[in-house]
Amino acid sequence: MVTATSPVLNPTAEADSAAAATSAAVVMRRARQRRQVMWMIATSYLLDALVLQIYAYAETIPPGIAFYYLATGVAFVAFFLLLSETGFNERFKDHYLVVPQSTVSVLIATAYAYIVPDVSILFLCSLFTVFGFSSLRATPRQTAQIWTLACVVLATLFLWTDKAFAMPVGNRVERLATLLTFVLCFGRGMFIGIFSSSMRESLHKSGLKLRDAYRRIEELAELDELTGTLNRRCIMRVLEEQIASAQRTNAPCSIALIDLDWFKRINDSFGHPIGDEVLRTFAITVFANIRPVDRFGRYGGEEFLLVFPDTDEASASRILDRLRVMIAELDWSAFSSDMRVTISAGVTTLRADENSDSLLARADGALYGAKAQGRNRIIAA
Repeated sequence: MVTATSPVLNPTAEADSAAAATSAAVVMRRARQRRQVMWMIATSYLLDALVLQIYAYAETIPPGIAFYYLATGVAFVAFFLLLSETGFNERFKDHYLVVPQSTVSVLIATAYAYIVPDVSILFLCSLFTVFGFSSLRATPRQTAQIWTLACVVLATLFLWTDKAFAMPVGNRVERLATLLTFVLCFGRGMFIGIFSSSMRESLHKSGLKLRDAYRRIEELAELDELTGTLNRRCIMRVLEEQIASAQRTNAPCSIALIDLDWFKRINDSFGHPIGDEVLRTFAITVFANIRPVDRFGRYGGEEFLLVFPDTDEASASRILDRLRVMIAELDWSAFSSDMRVTISAGVTTLRADENSDSLLARADGALYGAKAQGRNRIIAA
């Protein structure tokens, strides 16, 4: 025998467990993403500094250039990382500060190309890395700003100075360093592409989760909070749709108004929390014993509406009588040893050119008749 302690629907708890992330969690996620990018930029400066050290070993540049360049890169990363960790970035819509970071990076690269023109190929290649990182988050407007800045700075460097910008290949060590410059440039470009692909995949998964969350919200908006059945607004919309479909296809459509007998006495005798559990248990029992095509909703209070598409009055009455017997035979002793719950229902079938108001009125009249005849019975209008 089914007991009254069977699992019940609880959409409120499910909604709470699926609540959206708090703003604090969003801020933490953004900070983590910015931290990842800054560490990649720091690694890029370190790799370039190692190549500069090889150039220094080949006596192409002074020994201290590698250290100064690395120190400049560390200062750059530390400054923007500090802004990020203190929450400064969150004041702006572009919390990555794409334009400021790209501007500083372009100026650093071109400044060192001017200071050390003998290995300018390394610094000019690093611009590709700058643009690669910028492209991950830049808007079209920001992209235009960064591109314009780079063009102006490079035009100044090439047209307004007399520096001889070189690509060292004088000996095998210089050739090795220049080779590494191109290898690292290509490698970083490919890494940025992989990172971008990973971000797109992450966004795609987030989009799917968001779509599922929206779908769940829409479902919850159609459900009665207490019983998990369709709420009155939704079940009435379903009824109108089924009436229109039945009239269009000339198919039968039946409905039943169900009322829990003496429910006020249950609330008065056992308390409203027990009354709520009775409603939930009744709802889950009905859900488990109706057809997939049938629609079940809370009409108001302890009254429920069942809609039977493509079903005549006799078939609907048989279904309701079977449900009536099940509810009466449930073991309600988990709530109280002397508790007994029964239902009454009025069943009716749609007539030609009938609207929902008259259909519900006839079902309500049949329900009233069931109660007048002693309850715990099904009456067909």
